[in-house]
Amino acid sequence: MKIKLTLLLFAMMLAGCSVISSSQKGEAVSEKKSEINEKDKIPPGFFPIDLKVVSVGDSLTQGVGDTTEQGGYIPYLEQLLSNHKGVTSAEFLNYGVRGNRSNQLIKKLKSEDVMESISEADMVIITIGGNDIMKVVRENFTRLNLDAFNKEQLVFEENLRDVLNSIRKGNPDSTVLLVGLYNPFLEWFSEITEMSMIMDEWNESSKNILAEYENTYFVDIADIFEQSDENLLYTDYFHPNDRGYELIAGRIYERIQEDGLEELLQRQTIVR
Repeated sequence: MKIKLTLLLFAMMLAGCSVISSSQKGEAVSEKKSEINEKDKIPPGFFPIDLKVVSVGDSLTQGVGDTTEQGGYIPYLEQLLSNHKGVTSAEFLNYGVRGNRSNQLIKKLKSEDVMESISEADMVIITIGGNDIMKVVRENFTRLNLDAFNKEQLVFEENLRDVLNSIRKGNPDSTVLLVGLYNPFLEWFSEITEMSMIMDEWNESSKNILAEYENTYFVDIADIFEQSDENLLYTDYFHPNDRGYELIAGRIYERIQEDGLEELLQRQTIVR
């Protein structure tokens, strides 16, 4: 009888130990899962990536005024991005066309090869608008007035939305940057303040439109040309020279770092 009682007590003790062990095991598994979840939050740049960048737009994208004929701001920005800790390399595809206005960029984005490149891009950089303004100047040279610029601005705003919608349709996740306008006449015709005012209004309008889209940023470059003691214009006194493009690239990189780059690296780390 004593033997049976002893065996019963021993069995109960084993059962108790088994319950405790299972409970402890469950807690350990839970803690392990928690640790794994924490590790899932990979910091941006933990796994360096190869960036694919598509540049579209006008002569600033093509690189008119760049004596090296390497694509204006692109080689400088490529170097800056490649040196970033979260980036292995930066590959650029340049679809800039000298003289392009916003309506012509819309047509360019209908090209199959351009849209295919955009669909695979991590980043899309746009320069557009300068030739839209110059169109007003040429067509109204003898009777320039603000009404003509305001009328064209409304057309540009509609075209800019079409451009952004086309890019977003082709690639909903890419980081998009629009490089703003600068006043190339400032150095030689500083007394004509109306042109700077027009540029400012167009830039402000572009900022407001970009705010309607996610992962889309405005790059302000007007002050680079307004506040510099250096000559930043090419011999045509309109396009940036080599130094001008270098400073534009630096400003684009600064803007990307402020908001876009870390978010981009985080998204691409998760996807890849």
